[in-house]
Amino acid sequence: MQPAVEFRNISKAFGPVQANVDVSFTIAKGSIHGVIGENGAGKSTLMSILYGYYRASGGHILIDGQQRDIRSSHEAIALGIGMVHQHFMLVENFTVLDNVMLGTEGGFRLGAKRAAVEARLREICQRYALEIDPLAVVSDLSVGAQQRVEILKQIYRSANILILDEPTAVLTAQETASLFEILRTFKAQGKTIILITHKLGEIMEITDQVTVMRGGRVAGATATAASSKEALAGMMVGRPIESELARAPFAPGAPVLEVRGLQLDDKDKVRRLAEIDLTIHAGEIVALAGVSGNGQSELLEILSGMRLPSSGTVALNGVALPFARRRDADGLPAQFRELGIGHVPEDRLRDGVIKDFSVMQNSVFGYQDKVANRWGLFDFKRIAQRCGALIKNFDVRPADPDMRIGLLSGGNQQKVVIGREVMAKPALLLVGQPTRGVDIGTIESIHKELLKLRDAGVAILLVSVELEEVRALADRIVVMSGGRITGGLKIEEFDTTRIGLLMGGMHKK
Repeated sequence: MQPAVEFRNISKAFGPVQANVDVSFTIAKGSIHGVIGENGAGKSTLMSILYGYYRASGGHILIDGQQRDIRSSHEAIALGIGMVHQHFMLVENFTVLDNVMLGTEGGFRLGAKRAAVEARLREICQRYALEIDPLAVVSDLSVGAQQRVEILKQIYRSANILILDEPTAVLTAQETASLFEILRTFKAQGKTIILITHKLGEIMEITDQVTVMRGGRVAGATATAASSKEALAGMMVGRPIESELARAPFAPGAPVLEVRGLQLDDKDKVRRLAEIDLTIHAGEIVALAGVSGNGQSELLEILSGMRLPSSGTVALNGVALPFARRRDADGLPAQFRELGIGHVPEDRLRDGVIKDFSVMQNSVFGYQDKVANRWGLFDFKRIAQRCGALIKNFDVRPADPDMRIGLLSGGNQQKVVIGREVMAKPALLLVGQPTRGVDIGTIESIHKELLKLRDAGVAILLVSVELEEVRALADRIVVMSGGRITGGLKIEEFDTTRIGLLMGGMHKK
């Protein structure tokens, strides 16, 4: 049987940066093929070439045994190639039906076509157990449901080769299990799936073959059953990964953050946070664990000054934060940064960077006043020096301060965001999903940096849906469910069953 996809000596350069170098491997028809590697290894660039976003500088692609010159995504779609991006390509105020039809309208008279497409979507949803209402507005759907909409689009367009870029980065464990069932159904029907992920456990669970990329080249390829997570990690980074990171003994200092009776009602008077009491000491990492959507995000937004609480108090080093008698949060994030609160947001593209600006510009966002000269103007020499130090200390790749940050991989964008906050030397660091969509080598470096801050006396509030990350970093775990704190435990009491019960609201009244 001919392979579904064959890459032959693919190379791609962006100016002096060589993203892909002589990449060759095949993907069997009707298989689930994993493509893994560090951030910046060239995985997404290669898939963008396959999907027609980029033109290769050299080499050829064969689809079902025939050489193809894919010059646009329209041509890729016509060849039966679909792609589900890490950051969804959906119009949030459109319905599911409108999003699926967008770009395939075929004329101005849409009434009859809308009815036919809706019927087809309902048939697809039933067949694949996608559980999506075609008339639902996308903004009203959960993250997992939005991803199923992206998959629905590809099925409707008759994709036989499906590329998924970090598909579980924002999914809960239950949503991930549901996605994998859908992918297994695809495979059983003879479709080919290319899975780009940093989660080696998922690679071992669902893929048939795996190709490892490093530095734009193929570093290795193997049948998944013949490998292990440790062997794949070694191929990815070219060195052993430390399983236990060094940390100083737990010696908490004075309270840095004190939250008392915090409550939040949204614009519809729905209570999102209720009776939150929380204390974090200097030199302590407290992890907020819970299924996404249970109040963790809202709590981070209040503590970073992005929104106002309905009631309650928050004190930093014994001084109340200025929430009282305000009608909105305008200007609060800047005040909070000045007081010593750093913030790594959960969604780096929405709240952490401006993707059309350079790495250098993004490296000072929120801290512009600290790089001004005595006349209040930007000191570009200081900005360049600060950015250069950030790139070196946090190993940002490529090391180009003038590159548009949107062209960097997700992990390297995250390094810029974390580096920017760390260099401000905060007393309290709020960290939301620090390793979402990040490779195993970068995860290790981010974890080391957070532990270094903790050992230096910084108080850290960590929000993560990854229990292994919580286990690796936390001194204490606080579990949230339904906007309330349902329990807490010391790290030496770590127990996934107990945490799972607390996440589900199973706690003593």
